Amino acid sequence: MKPIQTLFILVFSLFCFSASAQYGGYNNGYGNGYGNGYGRGGGMGMDRSMMGGQQQGTPSKPKETPPEETAAIVVEQMKPQVNLDELQAIAITNVLAESIREQGILLKNESSSQDQKIEQIKALRESTDKKINAFLNPDQVEKYKTFMDTLKEVKKTKSKKKKDKDSKDSKDSKEVKEITDTKISE
Repeated sequence: MKPIQTLFILVFSLFCFSASAQYGGYNNGYGNGYGNGYGRGGGMGMDRSMMGGQQQGTPSKPKETPPEETAAIVVEQMKPQVNLDELQAIAITNVLAESIREQGILLKNESSSQDQKIEQIKALRESTDKKINAFLNPDQVEKYKTFMDTLKEVKKTKSKKKKDKDSKDSKDSKEVKEITDTKISE
């Protein structure tokens, strides 16, 4: 009789253990021993903090480069070509950083149409050019114009290479990109 009782207890405890493991363990979010995996963790008794990796709903987004950093890069490229001194470089960096900041605000403005944004960016560019020209002597103004023309050409060739890569896209989407790139670069 004793071996049958022992066997019965062993089978019963094994059954209880497997059922408990199947339904999420003893504490599956409700705080009691009963459960079906619908507790706090959302399944099999696991709390979301136990799951490694990225949380849901937070896609990784590339960080934006600060305007000051972008302006500093442009001025570093401009310095030797336009023969800027340190005071001019600092002043022009500040003007460019402010312009880039304002351009970002204009581009993110959802209440403006594409055409309005283009017009606002053109006006901002003209204003920025006037402010920069105020810091330059006449010889440097010509060199600055040449530098900006070269910069525009580089942007156009980059967009051209990008268009060649995207040749698999439909013709309509290429035309839209081309129009947008052209309008923004003007």
